[in-house]
Amino acid sequence: MIRMTQTLRQFQDRFPTEEACLDHLFQVRYGTDFECPKCGRPAKYSRVKARRSYQCNWCAHQVYPTAGTPFDRTRTSLRDWFYVMFLFTTTRNGVAAKRVQREIGVTYKTAWRMCHEVRKYMAQVDGDDALGGPGEVVEIDETYVGGKEKGQGSMKEKTIVLGMMERDGAVTTRVIENVRRVTLFPHICENVLPGSIINTDELVSYKSISLRGYRHQTVNHREGRYVSDYGATVNSIEGFWALLKRGIHGTHIHVSPKHLSKYLGEFEFRWNHRHTPHLMLDRLLYSFTR
Repeated sequence: MIRMTQTLRQFQDRFPTEEACLDHLFQVRYGTDFECPKCGRPAKYSRVKARRSYQCNWCAHQVYPTAGTPFDRTRTSLRDWFYVMFLFTTTRNGVAAKRVQREIGVTYKTAWRMCHEVRKYMAQVDGDDALGGPGEVVEIDETYVGGKEKGQGSMKEKTIVLGMMERDGAVTTRVIENVRRVTLFPHICENVLPGSIINTDELVSYKSISLRGYRHQTVNHREGRYVSDYGATVNSIEGFWALLKRGIHGTHIHVSPKHLSKYLGEFEFRWNHRHTPHLMLDRLLYSFTR
């Protein structure tokens, strides 16, 4: 049974004030069992008034829980930052900067920066574990994002994205320059374990991938088939493409090639946590390293 994401009321009860957010950061990053890095005595820290810091009661050394996080060097409320992360983990199609601007009352420039910092952090937390393994199925496909929708030369203005998805598992994406073999193979070998069963369409660039230690199966879309006689399909990765494009076209309208990788990281994070949506926010809130 899949549990639902946290509700807005649960979030507000959990982080009612700025102090509650800062205390959470301090506990996650430092806890209560550590030695002061300056005097070496057992930790005994208290909050410094009017600062985002805690001070050692022995030597007055200060630590800043926001240092090295997306909230470092920002005057925006921590509660606003936490709320933006809440929004990112409770939506399927992404969060527009204009929505953040309206809901927390910041400038568009600030909202845009907050969204991009959260996207980068989501990609960092999600990571890129190797996919597949002996006997495991990995679907690989490429898609075109942005640019002109129709007309002569429209493909030249689109950005190419390579997707690799373990069957019923995680997805990994990469922005690539072209769909040539010399471009595709290094990404596949880096992210897919040898011995995996690779499913692709009949793009000629994939033809010799079996020489790299994989079992290769294809499905012929030109014949209107989406599952081959022996079960090969790329329907799962195409489902992810549909979700990605609904988010880009419906929520963001347009995403530049320069920032597309950040949006991909955001959608990867949500997809890879689709079976545990109630843990998405906690994963973000507890992944700050000291």
